[in-house]
Amino acid sequence: MNTNQFKIKLEEEKALLEQELGRLGIKDPETGNWNPNPSENTEIESDPIDMGDRDEDFTISSSKIEELEFRYNDVLSALQKIENGSYGFCEVSGEEIEEDRLLANPAARTCKAHMN
Repeated sequence: MNTNQFKIKLEEEKALLEQELGRLGIKDPETGNWNPNPSENTEIESDPIDMGDRDEDFTISSSKIEELEFRYNDVLSALQKIENGSYGFCEVSGEEIEEDRLLANPAARTCKAHMN
């Protein structure tokens, strides 16, 4: 299998994910995890509506970051597999992942038979 086309797609997706994660959060240099940006207004809010809005924004950002970080880690894993020669094999069965599946999702970890 020629992995060059998949590597290009994965690198492009990685850059987009990093951009979006950087917009929503800050990467912890020690853990590598992304955390939501701290609130711009760090003063104690006396208005409960403002406090609720800030908490809701934080919750939404946290959820988006979690989802993006999950995908980002899949992309990093796929790129690592390309480097070590194990790309394109199902993590469950060890069989080759179908090319059309990889074209649709270059970071796929499993073949069609083992999709969750």
